[in-house]
Amino acid sequence: MANQKSYQPPYIITPTILNLVAEISEQIGRYTILAEQNLTPRLRRENRIRTIQASLAIENNTLTLEQVTAVIDGKRVLGLPREIQEVHNAFAAYEAMENWHPASEADLLAAHGLLMSTLVDQPGIYRTGGVGIFRGKQLVHMAPPADRVPYLMADLLAWLKRTEEHPLVASCLFHYELEFIHPFTDGNGRMGRLWQTLILRHWKPLLAYLPVETVIRERQNNYYRVLAEADECAEATPFVEFMLQALSDTIGEAVSTDQVSDHVTDQVKRLLEVIGDKEINSADLMQTLGLSHRPTFRDNYLNPALEGGWLERTQPDSPRSPTQRYRLSKKGKLWLQSEDKSKG
Repeated sequence: MANQKSYQPPYIITPTILNLVAEISEQIGRYTILAEQNLTPRLRRENRIRTIQASLAIENNTLTLEQVTAVIDGKRVLGLPREIQEVHNAFAAYEAMENWHPASEADLLAAHGLLMSTLVDQPGIYRTGGVGIFRGKQLVHMAPPADRVPYLMADLLAWLKRTEEHPLVASCLFHYELEFIHPFTDGNGRMGRLWQTLILRHWKPLLAYLPVETVIRERQNNYYRVLAEADECAEATPFVEFMLQALSDTIGEAVSTDQVSDHVTDQVKRLLEVIGDKEINSADLMQTLGLSHRPTFRDNYLNPALEGGWLERTQPDSPRSPTQRYRLSKKGKLWLQSEDKSKG
């Protein structure tokens, strides 16, 4: 058994890490000011749903943001029962986060129990068998033997409790170490991301609502690549650098795109005004807006309106349906009414 007092995850504090920690610390000041003023309960909930959808998508859950929102709202959604259960479990776990302490093994196991309830045979219990991680047919990581898991996790949690490392770095290190140990039969990726958020929440509570998983989802191949690089060099540095960059980019995006306020871009305003009380397909919308470049329409108009909850699909369960149309959501209608009143 390893000496719990002396365990130290292997890593190097590089100039890149130092610069990113300084950059994020500066960004968080602005994010905190904006969030404290404007991050309403509804926006917190929307960011949490984005987090859950992205984290599950990394694990091959196919439900869209709208479908995940519908599941959490208690609406019926056409989807695989397992994927719907994953959403329910993840929402329950993130909602329970404020009751957990990052260095508590009991809380860690309880979190896994919630996250993987009915999805695995023994949720909330360390694995008892060997496990390898594959990408396709290639073995990319052989986790430590099962009989070592309780000791390795005890060492890791003891380190987290006493470390004086900056919480930004400590959260990344814990995330990597948990993936390396792979303490559970399933759900390790979800647990690593959840626990990193928990560690950050204990440092700055508003970071509980920062959807960093959306950036990880966009860089999923790089996420797996740096995990493999860290394994190869037997220390967490590449992963820490990657995660800090993802955090920095997420905070920057949250501030610049007003994820902490109910801001409507000029493009989205035009889209909402064009739709009004109608249901319109994308081709007609582009024509009415005078647009011919589909990526511009999608990236600047349609996706921001859908992600902001201003717009909804008439067929949310079939987002790519050729007969798909779009209409204002309740939120979009309220905005349009307020605009009409201000103009009148």
